[in-house]
Parts: sequence; structure tokens; C-alpha cells
Amino acid sequence: MDMDVATDHDERIASIRKVTRRFADERIRPHAADLDEREAFPAELYRECSELGLFGVTVPEGSGGLGADVRTYAAIMEELARGYASVADQCGLIELIGTLLTTYGTPEQIAHYLTATIRTEKRCAYALTEAESGSDLASLKTTAVQDGSGWRLSGQKLWIHNAPVADYALVLARTDPQAGHRGMSVFIVDLDSRGCQRGKKEHKMGQRASQVGALFFDDVRLPSEALLGPAGRGFHMMMSVLEKGRVGIAALAVGILQNALEESVAYAKTRRQFGKAIAEFQAIQWMLADMAKDTAAARLLVHAAAARLDRGEKATLESSIAKCFASDAAVAHTQNAVQVHGGSGYIRGITVERLYRDAKITQIYEGTNQIQRMIVARHLLAD
Repeated sequence: MDMDVATDHDERIASIRKVTRRFADERIRPHAADLDEREAFPAELYRECSELGLFGVTVPEGSGGLGADVRTYAAIMEELARGYASVADQCGLIELIGTLLTTYGTPEQIAHYLTATIRTEKRCAYALTEAESGSDLASLKTTAVQDGSGWRLSGQKLWIHNAPVADYALVLARTDPQAGHRGMSVFIVDLDSRGCQRGKKEHKMGQRASQVGALFFDDVRLPSEALLGPAGRGFHMMMSVLEKGRVGIAALAVGILQNALEESVAYAKTRRQFGKAIAEFQAIQWMLADMAKDTAAARLLVHAAAARLDRGEKATLESSIAKCFASDAAVAHTQNAVQVHGGSGYIRGITVERLYRDAKITQIYEGTNQIQRMIVARHLLAD
């Protein structure tokens, strides 16, 4: 019986993967180069993702999500990223917002924000990073001070995904300066509130259709219902979604790897030098083989980390290993994909040139790979 259940579940994931891959091939990939060049927010593609059930993957169906598990989320992230990483990045953002709202939100917060976000009727942002507070959240300077029944928010956030276009943001702020990690809280901030301002849209190296910018809060008045979850639990709340977030970024990196491998194999078969296809040269064959084995290994690491989360187990070590390995491999092998393509691979508009740029950020966001190595080492050296 257990084997039958597992088989049925695997078949469901395979079916969802197939639907997502077809969507990526037919709707995303043909537009990726243009979206990258124009740095355009692909609202129509996001609407189509929502209609297919690709946003809010693990959010319960009653709140507008797919009601699936983390393995399904990882499969969707991989296939979307194989089409274009910026689209997968939006899926990942909505997944984290959805997880926080379903876990800590009131019924009113879920009804007002989450369902509309999954339907793409509202656009969200996840506002943690500051000038001196990225991996080191203890350096957070944004503050929220109680004022009667509400709060007043002041500070700024940098390099925030969707900041130029978002309707609201989940903002981490310090509510008790003396309490360290226990003195932070999360607020849902409508970005049309008095005192909220947006910085300029940043022009990024890669994933250029993902809109990134700054958010500024100048004594923004927040009602009591803007507080998400208990006061003082913000750090714990944000950390609670990082394992799933790292699995998502690892899966995104696998999608980039798979695309780079496919492009490289196809090019090696058709490009001729010295009277034969370059695929016949051992040097090229070994590069392709290394791409294939690291793509397969990264996919298995993602699967293992996602499976632990689906069993309700901690996956701190597994998600850090998966994220670190997959993103390092994505950078290394998109570089190799450019090499396989030779001079043409260095030309703007060629897929592997974009993949090389898109891959780099996967080593940085959701915790830099230096942080991931620290986490792995801490587990190895623990008594």
C-alpha cells in the first residue's frame, strides 16, 4: 500500500513537471531573451503561471494554492527556471510569502493578501536586506515603535525583489532594541501608505526581468493588524522559511544547469571544426559529461532535502548542501557552456550567455554559499 501511494504521488509530480515543462517551452523560453534585454516585468506570464496552479505550490487549496508538497514545488521551480530563471524567482517569492502568511497570518490577512497574491491581483515583496544587514540579520536597523494601538515604521531595505512593482511588503523590523534576535517582528506594509517610498529600479547582471530596488520607510503609521504573527518572533519566522527557500533556489539552479546542458549538447552536434562535429572531440565530450553528472547530482540533492521537509523533518544541513552544490555547479557549467559555444557563446542574445549571468545570483541570495559552508561545517563539528 505504501509503495502504491508513493508511486501515485511520484506520478502526480511527474505530471505536474510535464505540464510545467510544456509551459516553459511554449510560453517562457520564446520570450526569455526579449525579457532579459528589456528588463521587463512579465505580468502576463505570471498570470498564466497562476492559472496553471504554479504559484503558492504548498499553500492549501482553501487559500488559493495548489496544496502540494515541497518535492512538487522543487520540480516546478526547476522547470520554470529551465525556461527563464526570473519566472522561477517569482514563483519562489510567492511561495515564501505564502508560507509565512498561511503559518502565521490571521484569516483576515490571508483573505486580504494571500489569495490575491497567488491570483497575481496583488504583488508582494519580501523585505529583509539592508546596507549592513544581509547574511547578518543581527545588524538590522529598521525599527517599528509602538504608538497607541499601532506602530510607526522607519528604515530602509535594499535589493528587494519586486520592490519597484509591489503592492505590499513583508518587512522585518526591530521592535525591541535590547532583545537581539528576540526583538524583531514582521509587518505587512501596504506600499501606498504615507511615508513609503521606492528607490530606483536596479539594473542587474542577470535575472533582469526580476524587478529589484530599495524601499524607504519614513515614520510609516501601521495599524495593529499589520503585525504578522507574534511580536518579537520575526527572526524565527523568517528563518523558518529559509530551508524551503534554499531548496527552491537549488531547484532553480538545477533548471539553469539543465538548460545549459541541452543547449551545449545541441550546439556540439551541429558546430563543425576540422571537418567534424565538435561533439566528436574528447575535450568537448568530457565537458558535457561533467555537466550531466553534476546536474543529476544536484537534482538528487534537491530531492533529498525536499523529501525531508515533506516528512516534517529539519533539513538545515540538506538544504544548505543542495543550495551550495547546485548553485556552484550552475556557475561552473554555464561558464563551460559558453566555452563550448566558443565566440558565439559570448554574444548577447545567445541563451548560454544569459544563463551564465542568471546563474551567478544563485550563489548569493537565500544565504551566500560561504554561509552555507559555515552551516555544513557547524554540523560536521558539532558534538
